[in-house]
Amino acid sequence: MASSASSSSSSIVVCALVGVGIFLGHIHGCLGADYGTALTKSLLYYEAQRSGKLPRNQRVKWRGDSGLQDGNDVGVNLVGGYYDAGDNVKFGLPMAFTLTMLAWSVVEYKTQLWAKHEIHNALNAIKWGIDYLVKAHPSPDVLYCEVGDGGSDHACWQRPEDMTTPRTAYRLDDQHPGSDLAAETAAALAAASLAFKRFNPAYSSMLLSHAKQLFDFGRNHQGLYQNSVPVAGQFYSSSGFQDELLWASAWLYRATNDETYLNYLGGSGTTGGTRTMFSWDDKYAGVQILAAKLVLDGKVPSSGLWADFKSQGEQFLCSCLQKGNSNVQKTPAGLLWFQPWNNLQYVTSATFLATVYSDYLSSKGVSIQCPGGLVQPSDLISFAKSQVDYILGSNPSGMSYMVGFGSKYPTQVHHRGASIVSIKRDPTLVTCQGGFNLWFNRNAPNPNVLHGAVVGGPDPNDAYWDSRSNFKTAEPATITPAPLVGVLARLA
Repeated sequence: MASSASSSSSSIVVCALVGVGIFLGHIHGCLGADYGTALTKSLLYYEAQRSGKLPRNQRVKWRGDSGLQDGNDVGVNLVGGYYDAGDNVKFGLPMAFTLTMLAWSVVEYKTQLWAKHEIHNALNAIKWGIDYLVKAHPSPDVLYCEVGDGGSDHACWQRPEDMTTPRTAYRLDDQHPGSDLAAETAAALAAASLAFKRFNPAYSSMLLSHAKQLFDFGRNHQGLYQNSVPVAGQFYSSSGFQDELLWASAWLYRATNDETYLNYLGGSGTTGGTRTMFSWDDKYAGVQILAAKLVLDGKVPSSGLWADFKSQGEQFLCSCLQKGNSNVQKTPAGLLWFQPWNNLQYVTSATFLATVYSDYLSSKGVSIQCPGGLVQPSDLISFAKSQVDYILGSNPSGMSYMVGFGSKYPTQVHHRGASIVSIKRDPTLVTCQGGFNLWFNRNAPNPNVLHGAVVGGPDPNDAYWDSRSNFKTAEPATITPAPLVGVLARLA
């Protein structure tokens, strides 16, 4: 196991009773975390995930241009966007969700992002991905859903600049529908249109036009995207598309005030019930919180379907705060525990909902009545802070699960680009299998620090094994820090 890395930006103090070994990091006031530094790093991470021709103002210098032929096989320019995680595939569904959550972070917390001088970095992070989604939507009923193949990509260990794997582009159209991906992409574009509205009105308007077309495509040609593109389902299989259609309609209503979208949301006949997580696959909890805001703002009745949306969204938050009828599991030290594979993605998304709903409630001077008692807006923020503090190092291992933050963080992150010497330092081609022999199997810290990446996280007993072979917990993904951007901006 590699020794932990050190950083001059040590920014966390973990409290413990020395000699007794009792962990006290969960006690508020005990930990001093630099949320501003964490915010800066979380946005920097997206520059390390960039595919395409890198701009002059690229801050992550160990990366180079890559994927410059993407889309050539179909005669469409699909250069750009983000690599999904530690691999070099551009998966449409998690990328679109990532961008929706980055945009929601800006929509809610642009004032705080301004104050921390991160608003332009946040908008740049959104635009890099959104520009790719616009390219991937060349006509109303066509959407390219993936570039690269997970199977062949994962069989190689190469930095993106050296890729020798197939860069096949996969397409949805009216004969090969994908309502889930079309609607999630519509949600991302609608949320991004709101984020850019005051900064670039013409760009915002263009995004909204694409969002409307994609919503219509998803609604009028219904089906699961993996039924049209089976290769996509091997890695990001969708469990349904009704949640994405509701999610898109909620964002389109917020962006347009067009009653068409409100009527779709209110006339669907389904609210999703109380959910157990909020994720790239399951948007219902997010829909419920957006609908609850409509109730709180008096834009819809506080009865019937709308009351159900609000109640069910609140019940999810109650379960996260251990005051529900079926509470989310927690580790002994207090981290929410959803599942073994990249658990922290579900922690950050739930934490975002708690944070934003706290502000919605505060603006109206109201609270939540959970089965286990009253929950005030301040309780939601305290909960969010406890989860963020854990991620940033207030845990039994004293380990920051954000790479590059604090004095101790994962050094063998499961990430092709970070684990192989920069092409700027050594341009020698790293071959498909040579990468495994020379770099993946090397029991040493990665040569490049992937600042701001959030790994999958610890196991249910708060333990973490720092090895790049441990892909379930050592691999970071773009979906994980996106909700964290908003939470960190709020806490900073």
